Amino acid sequence: MTELPNTADSPVGGTLKVTDNVITDLVGYAAMESYGVVGMAAPSLQDGIAKLLPTRALSRGVTISKGEDGISANLYVIIEYGMNLSTVSNNLADRVRFTLETYAGLTVRDVTVHVQGIHTSPRPTDGV
Repeated sequence: MTELPNTADSPVGGTLKVTDNVITDLVGYAAMESYGVVGMAAPSLQDGIAKLLPTRALSRGVTISKGEDGISANLYVIIEYGMNLSTVSNNLADRVRFTLETYAGLTVRDVTVHVQGIHTSPRPTDGV
């Protein structure tokens, strides 16, 4: 659990406690809003195949670790075929960093994107 002090302009004293599940959910939703990301994948590949996680299990595609200098996030994603992997990964990392800093008030040490697979859309058949 992460404890955040209230800001000076807050009318209420005390601290805000955010569970790790909330943080991983924030990261998962931020990832799904990123252009080129098809979905999240489990960190471990079974038989070398990345499986697309259902929307209700996005947080399973995220691992976080906390240290004195901030939080580190690892994302395991599947990206759409034809997208520039570097550009999508950099945009995704930027979005996750922005989300955690803006909405949760966390200091982000680093965001690492692991591309677990590429998704290809089914090709339409020509009736042949």
